This record gives sequence, C-alpha cells and structure tokens, in this order.
Amino acid sequence: MLRSRITKQQVIDYARKKIESKPVYLDTETTGLEDSDEIIEIAIVNADGMAVFNSFIKPSKTIPEESTRIHNITNDMVKTSPTWPEAWPQIKEILLDHPIGMYNAPFDIRMIEQSLRIYGIPLKEKLKAFDILKIYSDFRGVWDHRRRAMRRFRLEAAGQELGIPMPNSHRALDDTLLTRAVFHAIAGLPYE
Repeated sequence: MLRSRITKQQVIDYARKKIESKPVYLDTETTGLEDSDEIIEIAIVNADGMAVFNSFIKPSKTIPEESTRIHNITNDMVKTSPTWPEAWPQIKEILLDHPIGMYNAPFDIRMIEQSLRIYGIPLKEKLKAFDILKIYSDFRGVWDHRRRAMRRFRLEAAGQELGIPMPNSHRALDDTLLTRAVFHAIAGLPYE
C-alpha cells in the first residue's frame, strides 16, 4: 500500500507559501455535471477576501429543475445576466494574473473550458489553478483504502472540521469565501 509521504507540516508550509503569492479563489454553479453543461454563476474573490467578480451567467440552454434544486438558481434569475462570451473577457483578465484556488479544481476548470467551447472561444493560456480539495485531503491525512489515495472531503465537511462558521450554500460567492477560509485555516492564518 502506497501512502502519501506528505506531512501535515509540509501541507501547512505549502499553503502559507501559496497564500503569499496572492491567489484568487473561484467557484462556479452550473446547469449540471455532464459534458454539455455550462456555468450559470461564477464568483472570484481576491487574496483579501473581497469579491472581484460575482455574477449570474445566462446559459445557452435552460437550467434543469434538478440543478435548480441544488443551487436554487432559476432560469428567471439568469435571464437578464451576461452570457459567457460577454463575461469572459473580464473573468479572463482576473484569472490570468494570479494563481487560482478552487475546491475541486478539475471540475471548475472543466466547466470553464466547456463554457468556452460551447461558444467557440479558444483558451490559449493555461490557468494556474491549484486544488484546495486535494490540499485539504492531504492536510486531514485520512487514507481511503478503496481509492488507494487520501480520502476526499466535501467543502462543507472541511469547513465544519476546521470550525469555520460559513455556510456551504451551493452558491458561487458563499462557496468561494468558504474555500478561501478553508485554505487560510489549513495555513493557520485568519480568514476574515
């Protein structure tokens, strides 16, 4: 059995160093989880915890009811919002200047790429993303025998375990703020 040789102190040191690089934090809400789904809400918070972008995004198709049940975002709420091509230039400008912390980064990166692909917008630059879900998993250090890797924890569970009184509301801004707070708590730094 191969276990991660990363110590808790190494995770803490990594988090502190990454925070020194002034990352932004990002979360999205989507029309679903499939390859054809797209972003309908995105929030970006700067290193100081201030929202620098927070908007609904009008998708190219209707939001399924099962998705609305998760994040409570309705078609009516997004109908006058910018489309992805309208919002992307501002989002891109923010993201390309910073490392980007996300909780489950592969999902949010995939959704950004899918949203771009739906509108035929190329992404020539590589986003400098890092995955706070993986970092938290290494921090907790609970081995998952079935996956043969560190156990993964939901954002809400990470926040609760670290004593963070913020909700995991399945809304982009709240979840982005909670992601930042989890990362700062791993580093032993204040998150407010």
